[in-house]
Amino acid sequence: MRSIARALAIAGFVPLLAASCSSLIGGKAADTLSAAILNQDDPALVESGVPAYLLLVDGLISQSRDNVALLSAGAQLFALYGSRFAPPERATALTAKARRYGERAICAAHEPACSWDGLDHTRFVAELEGVDRKDLDALYSYAVSWLAHLDATSEDWTAVAELPWVEAALNRALALDETYERGALHGYLGILNALRPPALGGKPDVARMHFERAIELSEGRDLSIKVEYARRYARLVFDRELHDRLLEEVLAAPVDAPLMTLFNVLARQEAEILLASGKEYF
Repeated sequence: MRSIARALAIAGFVPLLAASCSSLIGGKAADTLSAAILNQDDPALVESGVPAYLLLVDGLISQSRDNVALLSAGAQLFALYGSRFAPPERATALTAKARRYGERAICAAHEPACSWDGLDHTRFVAELEGVDRKDLDALYSYAVSWLAHLDATSEDWTAVAELPWVEAALNRALALDETYERGALHGYLGILNALRPPALGGKPDVARMHFERAIELSEGRDLSIKVEYARRYARLVFDRELHDRLLEEVLAAPVDAPLMTLFNVLARQEAEILLASGKEYF
C-alpha cells in the first residue's frame, strides 16, 4: 500500500495548487504561481519550496479556522508533502495533520459531516448522499488527505480496513462530477480497485475501467495515469504487453503540457524504473 504515495504526489498536486494558490493569494497572482510550479520541469526545485508554504498555510488557517478553501488547501498540501517528500519518520505526523484539515474542511462545508467519525460503512455511504456539488472541493480534500494518512500508516491493519470508507467518499465525488481535475477521481479509484488480487477481493476489471476513463478525460496528456495503470493493473493481471506498451508510450510522449509538466517529468522517471524492473517481474 505504501506506493500509493507516488500516485498521490502526482494526481493530488494539481488540484492542490489550483485551490491553495487561489485561496491564499487570489486573482492573477495565484494563476501565475500555480502555472509556474505546474509547468516546472525540476521536481527538486518544487520540493525545496514546499516547506515554507506549509508554514504559510498553517498561519492562515489559524487566523481563519473555518475557512473551507484554506482547510481544503492545507489538507492537500500536507498530504502532498507527507506522501512525496517527507522521510518516513515524519510522514505519519504530516499526513495526520492533512487528515485533520480534511475533516475540518468537510465539516465546515457540510455540517452533518461533523458527526461522520465512527459511522459504520452502510451509514457512512448513506450520509455521503447529502453532499452536493458545491462541497466537492472539500469532499475531495477529505478523501485524499485520509488516503495519504492511511498510506503513511499502512503497516497498521486498521488503516487497511478503512479503505472502503475512502473509496465510498471518492465514489460520491465521482457521482457529483466525474470530470473533476481531468480524471483524478477515476485515477484514484483505479488504484484502490487494483490494490488487491481478485482472490482477496480486488476488482481488476473495475480498475481497468477507471484507468481507461482517466486517460480519456485527460486526453492522454496526464502521463501519471498510464504509469499507475501499468503498475497497478497490468502487473496485477500479469499483462506484460499492456504494461510495456503503456510505459513506452509515457517515455515517447512529450513531458511539456500546460499545467502538467512537473507531474509528467515525475511519471517519466517512474516509467523508466518500472520498464527496467518488468524484465524480472514478468
